[in-house]
Amino acid sequence: MEKNDIYITCGKEYKEMTKELLRECGLEGLIGDRKTRIGIKPNLVAPTAACYGGTTHPEVVAGILEYLQEHGFDHMVMMEGSWVGDRTSEAYEVCGYRKLSEKYGVPFIDTQKERSVARNLKGMELHLCACVEDVDFLINVPVLKGHCQTKITCALKNMKGLIPNSEKRRFHSLGLHKPIAHLNAGIRQDFIVADNICGDLDFEDGGHPVEMNRILAGRDPVLIDAYVCHMMHYQVYEVPYVTMAEALGVGCGDISKANIRMCSGSENIQMPKSRRIVELRDAVEEVESCSACYGYLIPALDMLREEGLFEKLDQKICIGQGFRGKTGELGIGHCTRNFRRHLDGCPPTEQQIYDFLKEYIGENTWES
Repeated sequence: MEKNDIYITCGKEYKEMTKELLRECGLEGLIGDRKTRIGIKPNLVAPTAACYGGTTHPEVVAGILEYLQEHGFDHMVMMEGSWVGDRTSEAYEVCGYRKLSEKYGVPFIDTQKERSVARNLKGMELHLCACVEDVDFLINVPVLKGHCQTKITCALKNMKGLIPNSEKRRFHSLGLHKPIAHLNAGIRQDFIVADNICGDLDFEDGGHPVEMNRILAGRDPVLIDAYVCHMMHYQVYEVPYVTMAEALGVGCGDISKANIRMCSGSENIQMPKSRRIVELRDAVEEVESCSACYGYLIPALDMLREEGLFEKLDQKICIGQGFRGKTGELGIGHCTRNFRRHLDGCPPTEQQIYDFLKEYIGENTWES
């Protein structure tokens, strides 16, 4: 398998599809030594089943584990940390990864509980979970989906699960895109298996799954993400961390150089264009907000829109670390605690935000 190859397979037998895909790619030969320490990094952003479109299907990871064990690889570990506000231990249970760990005898590392190490990654000092440095070959298993702050998330952004929660918060104060690029300059992904089974095209934690029944595999995370931009009807420059990572030498962002190889019986079905969050963003003034806080706000606004209440909001909703110590009218999260009306929490849940804003709308409608 060449660095610019992207293999694609389609179907509904996810475990067997994955194994066949790995055979087509020749993963066994790419790894080589059977004593290689292999890390497997799924996306368990929150404790929600994969069918909701936010987390990696356990069947895909099962296919990877079976393939590796059948080829004599025994030194494997799964590693992941959920986003700030949710516990990995809950996602580990709900998403079916405890069963995987027990069935295949492969340990699971909760990176929210890992010690961190500081590293200079192409001129930016970042803290990584120590377990990253204990593996020789990293298999990234992201979900191909949308993101309410970065438009898309797949191979490159999935590495955020390998940094401590404190660093996840700091990423947002650093502008998110630049640290994601530098993070990937320090963590080498050796192989990517992208879950495009039913990812949500707008929200990172899922809720509006779009069934595609497709799995992609490649070796270049920048090229994978550039191709995902194309699939989701974005220009690569609209997702700055992709071009930034390319500039740092992480990979190639020119999709014209991608060699797309469809596995037998598969067809490259076009993904629908979804922009549910465009209007909703206009109601928000966001400065350095964490993914979970912002990621819960946007779906809550979507719920209000479905009820015909969204257009009744008469104030911009402020959210993010940039509002610490400042005052204002309407804020979400602990960082806006000095606002006249604010909902506390770090982060508050989607339901809490929905209830708070619905009450706020109701009070203002009554007053007017």
